[in-house]
Amino acid sequence: QVHVTEFGGGLVQAGGSLRLSCASSGRTFSVYGMGWFRQAPGKEREFVAAIGRTASDTSHIDSVKGRFTITRDNDQDTIYLQMNSLKPEDTAVYYCAAKNRGNGYSVGAYDFWGQGTQVTVSS
Repeated sequence: QVHVTEFGGGLVQAGGSLRLSCASSGRTFSVYGMGWFRQAPGKEREFVAAIGRTASDTSHIDSVKGRFTITRDNDQDTIYLQMNSLKPEDTAVYYCAAKNRGNGYSVGAYDFWGQGTQVTVSS
């Protein structure tokens, strides 16, 4: 079992920045990759960014490329999502997730989920 917990959400004005953190615990040696997802009211949960076991193995959806960056600190079993130039459409609950296999970036590919942290971007 792997437990993940998100930190760092909040309210920010458009154009501002936030950094989300996700700490993992438990059987972290079994984790193949981790990712960030978000869910806005009335919408499905969507993939935002993912990172594998190496720092260079990353993926970001097109709408956040150049604005969001996912990184990891293996010593701390923690990943981060640096969010710059935030837009109102980035408003959502952001979830951290972990997976045991390299099987893509769909919601179903991830095995362990955090409770989520609210990010609200005002215009």
